[in-house]
Amino acid sequence: MAMYDDPRVLRAIAHPTRNRILSELSAAGSLRAADIARDLGVPANQASFHLRQLAKYGLVEEAPDEARDRRDRVWRLVDPDGISFRTREMLDRPGGRAAYAVFQRSAVAWGHHLVDRALAPDQATGREKSVSEWALRLAPEEAQELLAEMGEVVERWRQRTQGRDDERSTYSVYQLIQPYPEDGTAGDAREAED
Repeated sequence: MAMYDDPRVLRAIAHPTRNRILSELSAAGSLRAADIARDLGVPANQASFHLRQLAKYGLVEEAPDEARDRRDRVWRLVDPDGISFRTREMLDRPGGRAAYAVFQRSAVAWGHHLVDRALAPDQATGREKSVSEWALRLAPEEAQELLAEMGEVVERWRQRTQGRDDERSTYSVYQLIQPYPEDGTAGDAREAED
């Protein structure tokens, strides 16, 4: 997995279209700008612009071995295993905290969007969707083990289904593994009783 600590890279992927392009490339393996434009519903020149920006930061590259000819531009992730950030190091760099704040706002908005869409009544799209939540008692090492096992399952499916296939569409698999968060409502209830 590619590791980054440059705040500019984090800002680059905070852009919703670029983040979606990275997701599509991860799911498909490689794509042309025209494929991405069609999948995202954006003009081809806009998809090309975002691909060039992602390439500028070393996140995507051309895949000439997959092109039909010299004019055909096919793109892939630089590291097919994905992208990870050394957050602590990045926060210490100039502009790191601001870049992280931009990324965090974007990630929170995307998380809200995913949950809202998953909980919306089905519009008879014929596509499967599910929202699940489990509560488990785990030691920190067990949480890491669970995270690794779930990652292995998703990676196995990603490799199994990678490529262009008109019968398939890209699905989002969104997971959170964290200690049960406080939501503030317990304190509100106690205040209401007083």
